[in-house]
Amino acid sequence: MSLLDGFLARALLAGLGVALVAGPLGCFIVWRRMAYFGDATAHASILGVALALALSLPVFVGALVVALAVAGGITVLTTRGLATDTALGVLAHSALAAGLVAVALLGLRVDLEVYLFGDILAVGRTDLAVIWAGALAVLALLAWRWQRLLIAVLNPDLAEASGIDARREQMALTLALAVVVAVAIKVVGALLISAMLIIPAAAARPLSATPERMAALAAALAATSAGGGVWASWTFDTPTGPTIVCAAAALFLCVTAATWRRR
Repeated sequence: MSLLDGFLARALLAGLGVALVAGPLGCFIVWRRMAYFGDATAHASILGVALALALSLPVFVGALVVALAVAGGITVLTTRGLATDTALGVLAHSALAAGLVAVALLGLRVDLEVYLFGDILAVGRTDLAVIWAGALAVLALLAWRWQRLLIAVLNPDLAEASGIDARREQMALTLALAVVVAVAIKVVGALLISAMLIIPAAAARPLSATPERMAALAAALAATSAGGGVWASWTFDTPTGPTIVCAAAALFLCVTAATWRRR
């Protein structure tokens, strides 16, 4: 009997795959204050799910294409003078509403809770392959452009002086975020993806003296949240995606309380 035959083992591996990439990528989102950007991209994935199901395409493909399109639309709107928070608010809620309407108009038989809150216990072998392929691709991208991304995010003026194209690095981050959203939608759902990106990174921040340490610690905290969330969900019979996020929030509260106590 293979390890992958057990649904709990597959759920744990899926959670770990998402966690290991969400931690480091979430650090860039925290540093650049892109939390709402993550929300907008994640909400847009519901429209991608609807289109993919209607066209008989893999859900990953639909979610990725629409997430990239919305991310590109945000970039265009902000460069044309529209306030960033306004552009994010308009596209985030519009894309989510359009996705829900599309599901109804196309007459699709879809359990929306699966895509809104995730269904990690239903992850199959193909889903695992997609999740880990996407996670490894994003990790490779971050490792390849780590220094350029750091400079562009933390000090845009220095990036310009060093000849680094900050807009190109922004597009690399956008691509990475879209891929993570597309692979994570089955694990924690569109409404909770940004939580897994932000909470572990926020918890790791006060414990880290360097960006590299923060990224590694965020990945470890996210992985701990995934494992603890799957265990707690099985033990207490709770929804797995939200339980994983609750586990991450509990770690964040523990770190915050310890930091305040030390101060």
